[in-house]
Amino acid sequence: QVQLVESGGGLVQPGGSLRLSCAASGSTFSIDTMGWYRQAPDKERELVAAITGSGGTNYADSVKGRFTISRDNAKNTVDLQMNSLKPDDTAVYYCNADSRLYRMKYWGKGTLVDVSS
Repeated sequence: QVQLVESGGGLVQPGGSLRLSCAASGSTFSIDTMGWYRQAPDKERELVAAITGSGGTNYADSVKGRFTISRDNAKNTVDLQMNSLKPDDTAVYYCNADSRLYRMKYWGKGTLVDVSS
C-alpha cells in the first residue's frame, strides 16, 4: 500500500505562486509515475502534470510554462511549483502515484488551491 499526503495549498492572489508537496509512504518501491490532478467546480478531474521515475514530464496545455513538477525518489516526494497562478487554477489538487506492480493508482486526500483577490 501507498499513502500520499499533500501540503502547500491555500489562498493566493492571481499572478502569485504556490508550491505543493506530496509525501509518499508505505510501499514506495512500487511507485512508477507520479502526478498531480485537479478538480474544479463543475469540471471533471484533469491531469495537471506527471513525472516518471526517470524524470520525464508531461503537462496539461493550460499549465505549460507556469507549473513545474519534480520528484525526489530518495525522499519519496513529488512537488508542483505553480507560478503565475490564474483564477482558473482554483481547484482541489490531488497527488497521484501509479504502481504497475500492484496495478493500482493511489490518491492523496487533496489540497485546496484558491486563486482569488
